[in-house]
Amino acid sequence: MSAAHPSVSGHRSAEPGDAPAETLGWNAPTVAHVLVEALPYIRRFAGRTVVVKYGGNALAGTSDHDALTLFAEDIVLMHLVGIRPVVVHGGGPQISALMTRLGKTTEFRGGLRVTDAETVDIARMVLIGQVNPQLVTAINLHGDYAVGVSGEDAGLIRATAHDPDLGFVGNVESINPGILQGLMADEYVPVVATIGTDERGQPYNINADVVAGAIAEALGAEKLVYLTDVEGLRRDRDDPATLIRQTTANELEALVADGTIAGGMIPKARSCLHAVRHGVGRAHILDGRIAHVLLLEIFTDAGIGTMVQAGEDEK
Repeated sequence: MSAAHPSVSGHRSAEPGDAPAETLGWNAPTVAHVLVEALPYIRRFAGRTVVVKYGGNALAGTSDHDALTLFAEDIVLMHLVGIRPVVVHGGGPQISALMTRLGKTTEFRGGLRVTDAETVDIARMVLIGQVNPQLVTAINLHGDYAVGVSGEDAGLIRATAHDPDLGFVGNVESINPGILQGLMADEYVPVVATIGTDERGQPYNINADVVAGAIAEALGAEKLVYLTDVEGLRRDRDDPATLIRQTTANELEALVADGTIAGGMIPKARSCLHAVRHGVGRAHILDGRIAHVLLLEIFTDAGIGTMVQAGEDEK
């Protein structure tokens, strides 16, 4: 880790003569407790890969704080303590917004966007030309850490057509993780736009939830984390008190099958259960609008959101 960036925030370290923490509004014992609580998690996850899917809805954010700024701080802090984060992003709301500005109607079938040749060009413009640089810039405000890549780069994401009726909507056929492994070996944070190509070079727009799961599996990630605009999975979607804090892949599969998990949460749920059955340590679904939600989940005992892991009979 570079010594040129001694702090995540860019603030100087405390020096003799500085005001006591209490006079700055800090509770010193609480701060110390949080740091001590984080220590075993820092030791445990140092050198491990954590794949974080940052959704377009989380990026659009409705919270009072700047969600993107706080997300970038979390990623940089993880990187500086030795964790190897990989960011995978979507951009559905941003694609829809640009289509509206261009006078193009958005059509969905089964939750997937019908994507003709013009629409896949729009998706590429938004994901590679707008959302990806936005995330890279936010992270690089703290140091030269992030590098933006597309699934088109170095054959990272090989795609096949999901359904001819949907046009250029893709499935992940395979992941070639070499470019990501090379960037992480050089201590960079890859930020991945989810456009893949087939064997002829035709680009496809692919569901970012699915891509994040596939990349996590290919890298043998310790964690797969989905940041979205809900606090996690619920047994009753209308009742926050039914939030599922922890579950297994088998239990989650049953919840999808009986309709408890529905709508836009299905790709996340299926990716989570598939990932933990194929070598990923744990999968998490978190509310990206909560300040520093990544740090709360990874570095504290209580955790937050929904965690999925393989059951004893699935290991």
